Amino acid sequence: MNMVWLLLLLLYISEGSSGHEVVKVGAIFSLASVNGKVSKIAIEAAERDVNADPSVLGGRKLSISIHDANYSGFLGITGAMKYMTSGTVAIIGPQDATMAQILSHLSNELHVPLLSYTALDPALATLQYPYFIQTAPNDQFQMAAITDIIGYYDWHDIVVVYTDDDHCRNGMVALGDKLEERSLKISSKVALPPYPTATRTEVRDALLKIKTMESRVIVLYTFSKTGFLVFEVAQSLGMMEAGFVWIASSWLSTVIDSYSPLPLKTTNSIQGVLTLRLHTPSSKRKRSFISRWNELSNGSVGLNAYSLYAYDTVWMIAKGLKELFDQNGTISFSKDERVGSLSGESLDFSSLGIFNEGKELLNNVLNINMTGLTGPIQFLDRYPLHPSYDILNVVKSGMKRIGYWSNYSGLSIVTPETLYERSANRSTSSQQLSSIVWPGGSRIKPRGWVLPLDGRRLRIGVPHRVSYQEFVTPGNGNGTIRGYCIDVFTAAINLLPYAVNYEFVLFGDGEKNPSYFELVNNVALEEFDAAVGDIAIVTSRTKVVDFTQPYIDSGLVVMILVKKLNSSPLAFLRPFTPMMWIATAAFFLLIGLVVWILEHRKNDEFRGNPRTQLVTILWFGFSTMFFSHRENVVSTLGRCVLVVWLFVVLIINSSYTASLTSIFTVQQLSSPITGIDSLISSHVPIGFQVGSFAESYLTEQLNVQKSRLIALGSPKEYAAALKNGTVGAIVDEQPYIDLFLTEYCDFSIRGQQFTKSGWGFAFPRDSPLAVDLSTAILTLSESGRLQKLHDKWFSRKSCSSGESDLEQLQLQSFIGLFSICAGVCLLALLLHFFLTMCQFNRQLKRDPESSPSASGSSTSTPTRLRKFLAFADKKKNRKTRYSKSKIEDNNTFSSEHREDFVN
Repeated sequence: MNMVWLLLLLLYISEGSSGHEVVKVGAIFSLASVNGKVSKIAIEAAERDVNADPSVLGGRKLSISIHDANYSGFLGITGAMKYMTSGTVAIIGPQDATMAQILSHLSNELHVPLLSYTALDPALATLQYPYFIQTAPNDQFQMAAITDIIGYYDWHDIVVVYTDDDHCRNGMVALGDKLEERSLKISSKVALPPYPTATRTEVRDALLKIKTMESRVIVLYTFSKTGFLVFEVAQSLGMMEAGFVWIASSWLSTVIDSYSPLPLKTTNSIQGVLTLRLHTPSSKRKRSFISRWNELSNGSVGLNAYSLYAYDTVWMIAKGLKELFDQNGTISFSKDERVGSLSGESLDFSSLGIFNEGKELLNNVLNINMTGLTGPIQFLDRYPLHPSYDILNVVKSGMKRIGYWSNYSGLSIVTPETLYERSANRSTSSQQLSSIVWPGGSRIKPRGWVLPLDGRRLRIGVPHRVSYQEFVTPGNGNGTIRGYCIDVFTAAINLLPYAVNYEFVLFGDGEKNPSYFELVNNVALEEFDAAVGDIAIVTSRTKVVDFTQPYIDSGLVVMILVKKLNSSPLAFLRPFTPMMWIATAAFFLLIGLVVWILEHRKNDEFRGNPRTQLVTILWFGFSTMFFSHRENVVSTLGRCVLVVWLFVVLIINSSYTASLTSIFTVQQLSSPITGIDSLISSHVPIGFQVGSFAESYLTEQLNVQKSRLIALGSPKEYAAALKNGTVGAIVDEQPYIDLFLTEYCDFSIRGQQFTKSGWGFAFPRDSPLAVDLSTAILTLSESGRLQKLHDKWFSRKSCSSGESDLEQLQLQSFIGLFSICAGVCLLALLLHFFLTMCQFNRQLKRDPESSPSASGSSTSTPTRLRKFLAFADKKKNRKTRYSKSKIEDNNTFSSEHREDFVN
């Protein structure tokens, strides 16, 4: 009897506590899909492993119910409603993004977390869906990886083929944003019907449209059934041959991992394709799970990356529940009062309950820090930490890994987990991938674009010039166009590794030079596919078109009328201005006089009768011009003055010789204009070439009034306008002026180029042909062919440009030298006068009444001035006289010898 009561008690306890022993979790997948199959296997394996470890849930059991949505949104919703009414604490899934958006609103109301590793729409990561967690990196990271691949191979335009549903549309937007950050772009977006309804005809029509486009880089962002249909049709259309680039999102690697080997027909249709796979680092747990997989799946499907994320997602829920139980010890639901009023309707929502601990479970999952089969698991701003991908190349043997991508370090051939231990380096030089087998079996990187295959030739606009036709000139009625610019373009086109079918179309009426701004705008408006000619690369034009590498340097210069100076008997006087001549002559006399004063008392060569001394002063001063003075200078002060003066003479002689040589060999300019600055300030009329950008530059950049500008149409008009004074100068580009000066020698360039630019060929923005032609132009330049083409058209000898600004040498140019020399002379004279006065005063003290004159010709008492002058004129006696006092004699001897040294 006691045994019966004991059994009844245990049964009661079991019934009363059964709701707490089982923790319900739901899962919603289309079980016929690849990810549905592997998810079911992995989830059930994780459930068993969690329940096998009593320390996880404290003796409670995890019960995961899997609902088959069977590709139906309606069935997915019914499954979610079933879970919401049965005390489910979390739902794994749903599988697609559209369903996830719908269920997220329900989850927000009932606080039941949704955890999905397949609904990776970037739009689902927003705060609008707080209870939706993407446990695998969402597709914005996959789009970033694709962008880095495109940038790595220097492709600029791509075509995106995508399934027209929320997931793929939002992913494509993310791709466009990433490309824009790198100055790349999606040139065309081709939509296919939602999965899996696309038909072969719809796919064929889409691919035929792509085949006529310029870009050959195609990103396929869809799902398995549609994706393989696209590749099959593409192969039949010849779009899997060399020259094409196909990048498939991760669906391709998922299918290959799950069903390898694929049927031969399918394998052949995807050769050379690039694809991505979520990267999971190697670990002992991962290897152990891989070894269990065949047993778990019974060989029905291969393991892929999503099966690992499915396994880890179950463990994330279990860890979150463990933390919840450790904190609260229980889970509970409460009735939502807002649905109570609906209980009388045909649909009964009264059983829907709010998971009271849902917020805590959500936070526990987002704050988790564990290591799973996919590696370390953490979230940063609701995103998995360190998202990364394997970059794979489909080859005959399967898939070859050519590198990795992570948001930490970009592209690399080193595993991301290794790079996490180093400092991040995403410079272009650090990005690496291994060699690739491209579609068609080629190992050469595809160019990524071709000329449009729409059956028409490129229309190349060419200016119909009426002047300077050496650059561009129409043929003699036979439709051909010749000229230097045409030859450069043709030579560059011939260097391209592909054929370009084009035709030249003249732009202009042939009566005057056309507007080059209109020509360039026609390229921007796609009326022309390109423009070839003497087109200057200026800022306003680069805003609407792309230019090639310049093939000739250019820039605006000023040209004026010049005349030759007639020979003159006084031509030797031209180098110096009159003031310079006067100052030079004065200094020759000054130096002769100064040296005479310093040498007169002690140097016999500077003594004699007045006539002799005057001749000596003149001779010595002017003879220093040729360094031919024969008088010796013995005093220290005289030598100092002479050294400084000889340096000045050296500079003057050199300058005079150089200036005189230039005067006799180069034309002298007849205009006061010395360059663009003096031209602007002169207010004279300015000529410019019709159609040139010089007009807008002068008015907009240099603020020259339009009333001063006169349009000229030909070299003859240039010459006539300058000669008759219609214009004071002409502003035009250097190549035109150089060609003009080969025929007209009475003109010259004044000053230097005041703009720096070049001529190039114009193409629509982002045209890859501009890049290839730039490379071809550089090749022409490096090989010397570009210079040969220039010499072919412009080999005639040019007149002297007369750019040298020949002006007379001004006194101001030498004022510094003359000032230094004058200062030295003045200092020497002052010092000499001071020492002479000292000697004179000592002489008076010794003999106050004696006359310094040896002849004593004056009977009256001489004045002090006359005594000093007589003393200064007297030749200095070097013999020492001794006084009666030995001390006085010694002092006199010492003082006189010091003065001798100074003098």
